[in-house]
Amino acid sequence: MPEEQKIKVPRTRYNKWIRALWKTFAFGVLFIVLYFVSVDLNLFYLFGASPGLDDLENPQNNLPSQIYTSDGVLVGRYFRENRDLVPFDSIAPVMVKALVATEDERFYEHQGIDPISVLAAIKDNLRGESRGASTLTQQLAKNLYRTRTKDTKGILGHVPLVSTIVAKTKEWNTSIKLEQRYTKDEILGMYLNTVDFGSNAFGIKVASKTFFSTTPDQLKTEEAAMLVGVLKAPTTYNPRFNPKNALARRNVVLQQMARNKVITSAQADSLSQLPIELKYHVEQHLDGVPAYYRQAVNEFVRKWAEEKELDIYADGLKIYLTIDSRMQRLAEEALKEKMKSLQRRFDSHWRGRNPWVDDKDKEIPGFIESAIKRTGVYQSLKNKYGNDEAAIIRELNTPKKMTVFSWKGPQEMTMSSMDSLRYYKKFLRAGMMTMDPFTGHIKAWVGGIDYENFKYDHVKQAKRQPGSTFKPFVYAAAIDGGYSPCDKIQDQRVTIKYVENGKPMEWTPHNADHSISGRQMTLRHAMGRSINTVTAQLTEAIGPETVRKFARRLGITSPIEAVPSIGLGSSDVSIYEMVNAYSTFVNNGFLNKPILVMRIEDRNGNIIEQFNPQQKRVITEETAFLMVHMLKGTMEEPGGTSQALWEYDLWKKGNQIGGKTGTTSNHSDGWYMGVTKDLVTGVWVGGEDRSIHFRTSATGEGSKTALPIFGRFMEKVYRDPDLGIKLGTFPKPAVKIKKPYNCITVVPRRPKVTDSTAVDTMLEQMNDSVSSQF
Repeated sequence: MPEEQKIKVPRTRYNKWIRALWKTFAFGVLFIVLYFVSVDLNLFYLFGASPGLDDLENPQNNLPSQIYTSDGVLVGRYFRENRDLVPFDSIAPVMVKALVATEDERFYEHQGIDPISVLAAIKDNLRGESRGASTLTQQLAKNLYRTRTKDTKGILGHVPLVSTIVAKTKEWNTSIKLEQRYTKDEILGMYLNTVDFGSNAFGIKVASKTFFSTTPDQLKTEEAAMLVGVLKAPTTYNPRFNPKNALARRNVVLQQMARNKVITSAQADSLSQLPIELKYHVEQHLDGVPAYYRQAVNEFVRKWAEEKELDIYADGLKIYLTIDSRMQRLAEEALKEKMKSLQRRFDSHWRGRNPWVDDKDKEIPGFIESAIKRTGVYQSLKNKYGNDEAAIIRELNTPKKMTVFSWKGPQEMTMSSMDSLRYYKKFLRAGMMTMDPFTGHIKAWVGGIDYENFKYDHVKQAKRQPGSTFKPFVYAAAIDGGYSPCDKIQDQRVTIKYVENGKPMEWTPHNADHSISGRQMTLRHAMGRSINTVTAQLTEAIGPETVRKFARRLGITSPIEAVPSIGLGSSDVSIYEMVNAYSTFVNNGFLNKPILVMRIEDRNGNIIEQFNPQQKRVITEETAFLMVHMLKGTMEEPGGTSQALWEYDLWKKGNQIGGKTGTTSNHSDGWYMGVTKDLVTGVWVGGEDRSIHFRTSATGEGSKTALPIFGRFMEKVYRDPDLGIKLGTFPKPAVKIKKPYNCITVVPRRPKVTDSTAVDTMLEQMNDSVSSQF
């Protein structure tokens, strides 16, 4: 039998092609795998960084930082992208269904990449028809991880066309990873929280509020369809600016919803007939509660964030203030109530005349013409017309329609810029701050009469002469140096000689009522009645420089001149400083650093920094106790300057209040500093310019302008049980008081009258009845 021979298969050209194709396919698959891996690993820095595991597990949206009061009320936000995350189950199902039906019909079938859409896109593009194939997951990857930004580009990212291919590859890689790590609902939730709806509305929560003033769970079918339609091109289909385009696009979405069985065709046809009913409001980053304290918060937070290398506009910080929204509201109410009536009195006082006058009560010529040159309007016209003063004046005197502030509400008027300035100059201004003296927490900050129209802050930004509210620093320095509240000084006319800038000077102080009693009176009685001659003598005895240094110890940081009149408040200070200084008396001699921001948390609620009280002892506990006792003297001593507070509902359960009025020359500034066992409050009232003021003590003293605001505020505070501020007495001293202080001769009973004139008359009669004892 012949040896079996091997059968040889002839190698045809067909077989060669088959093997070549298999090799090509294998190498192609290997190349694609290696390419995708290389892109993911950023091999040789060619492709740029891709999202890592931590990025995928903890996606970082740009989130607004939010500002909260101490009682949890949202009062403001900082943002570049106005976004507020919302859970998936808080989104109306119809919104989700509309999105899937329109943007990604096979969303629940693919794993991040839709091959059918990819092939269809390739086919259409080869025909010259532009078409995309991105799935919702791919769009999320692009939006969430910024796969096409400069920071994520490698060397090849700067090569045209190649950069697009690399970016698309990153999106595919990231999409597959997202599908592996998250459920479909989670991906949809992240998408709807990420996407840009236009009008500075990022995410479904802000979009619902911006376009319809509603929440995501309350969206109607036609509203959801409109929002989904906007996503195709937020500017082109913006319903506010392109309503026809938006309506047409919304109706396309409704038809897509019908096509995918989300709604019926009849429903789609019916809803397509409805107009788009907008409730449009674009939130700005300064939106929120209009408040003067926001300026101080902005300054503090921006500086803090810069030091911490944080971005308040994107990092989603939670900023908690010491401000109590309830107390803030009461302070604003009290100030506006009293300023409204005070303005009527002021207008009546100056009826027929302009209130800007010199020391001789003569109207200041050219006052408005000079003031207009300090305004932004004048500077704008100056830039436009240069040195053509006639053109500038003509523009300034041209009437135009405008909305102006009034205590009756906004008023539509026709007036020129000059008329507008005259109008606004006649309004009295005010400022008020309340602080917890034990923690330094600022509880209320009212910088003016109306934030929308008068942005200048009179709490910290403005500085004015404090008048007699500065006197307690003289008495505190004296008591700390050895005097007691019961030591006596004669109310007598004095002339004090001193040298200022090398020039001999003389100063003869007079009392507010221009009378000299000649009586010996205790320091407590003298401060209670605000006797200038006694304060001047006491200042001379301990030295103006001693008073200046003591005010510094108590927290006054503004420049203070060490002159004989220092005790009468001749140097400008702010309400902010004065409240802090007075708080030292109530806080047993410890000086606090006022705190406006209590703590700052990251987006996950972790505390980044807690701002705890910073205290240091600056006076002894005995001196602090005695100064509170002295401040109570303005209520308890006969003729005390705080006794107009008897008119207010503050005197149940033996409640105690101390305080000090202050009035400057020509009644330009009216002050009241009030202290209770829980709070210290400062109030200032005056014109924008010092030349604008009342002309008489009966109308312009601090007891008539600032004190009523404090009295009304404290009434409101005591009546609100939720605040926890209760009536009561100051605590007893925790140390032995070595100096005599119980030197009250007569404690007046509360007058059973409410008319302020009757109160003044009764107090004068009380003073006369005990005058022989002082």
